[in-house]
Amino acid sequence: MSVYLFRKPYATGRLDTDYLLPVPVGTTLHLRAWCNGIAGRKAYLEAEGRIGATGGPVAVRAAALFIEVNMEHFAKHGDLAAVAAEHDYEVNP
Repeated sequence: MSVYLFRKPYATGRLDTDYLLPVPVGTTLHLRAWCNGIAGRKAYLEAEGRIGATGGPVAVRAAALFIEVNMEHFAKHGDLAAVAAEHDYEVNP
């Protein structure tokens, strides 16, 4: 989500996810993500998901490396129209 807020296209270079607690299907996870730094085209992010509320137990942690790409990357490797379309994300509801 943080990469979306940068308003630049990024592709996932690496994504490590650690499940600390069981997360049953249908569970509401409150996600918090932050950027640890940007170096050239690389963005380093981390996130955590808490069960049921912002103060709930941490059920999942993630660390990711995203690589800035141009929009032609998605035209060649994905659905450019879907990426270019306006997203309907809830940010800090």
